[in-house]
Amino acid sequence: TAERPEPPEPPDVDGTQFISIQAFPALLDFPQEREVSKVGCGSRHTAAVTREYGELYTWGWGKYGQLGHEDTGSWDQPRRVEALAAQGLRAEDVVCGPWTTYVCV
Repeated sequence: TAERPEPPEPPDVDGTQFISIQAFPALLDFPQEREVSKVGCGSRHTAAVTREYGELYTWGWGKYGQLGHEDTGSWDQPRRVEALAAQGLRAEDVVCGPWTTYVCV
């Protein structure tokens, strides 16, 4: 019997980069070894608040702007939400919904 070739990957139809979505916990290295105090998980994104500085980091699928980076980009690694830091706001808690992120500052 001949082996079947693997089907080709479908083309990226909406122009966004591929972000791996893992259905299991994964160890992450946070920038500058920040300690995380709160975590929220949405359908395809995650948010975390750091203990010492109250910084908000988000990563995952961001098509609807739920990552808070003022764009619709997606990220595999935690990225600080600069809009909060620029206003001098300290995140206290975070909760994620299916396509949303709620932050208590």
